[in-house]
Amino acid sequence: MKNSAAQTTGATILIVDDQAPTREFLQKTLSDDGFKVIAAANGADALSVSDNSQVDLVLLDVMMPGKSGFDVCREIKANPLTYLTPVAFVTALSNKESRIESILYGGDDLLTLPVDRIELLARVRSLLRLKHRTDELERAESVLITLARIIEGRDPSAHGHYERISSLSVRLG
Repeated sequence: MKNSAAQTTGATILIVDDQAPTREFLQKTLSDDGFKVIAAANGADALSVSDNSQVDLVLLDVMMPGKSGFDVCREIKANPLTYLTPVAFVTALSNKESRIESILYGGDDLLTLPVDRIELLARVRSLLRLKHRTDELERAESVLITLARIIEGRDPSAHGHYERISSLSVRLG
């Protein structure tokens, strides 16, 4: 098995922040550590990138003009193509209500500005490891479903096997 750094390096991270200094700090820190980085300055651009690119992780500011980070996260998590993408809020908000709200909107983590470089990298790697494992489960489910369909196609007596395998795969996942 590959080590965890090898599994996460090269992952694509979307950084969304309307403040250029924060965006640039995050971008440089992550790029220097081997990650591919896409930056967006607002929620609308973030959703466009998320819908049109293979993004492994989103680092998202909360307070932005237009769509707030909470709204962007809710839309990412509501989209069947992106709902498994981890979203970590990177924000100056540090009160209890903001932390709770980040969870309620579907956030997977919250980092408070100013962000420590080592903590940022540790949390990013942790979220990407979880994403990697989720992707592996998705691929395994796809293989099982394909095999079940092949069996059904070749053996009429196996009728319903696909649905049973699908149901079991979902419960296992």
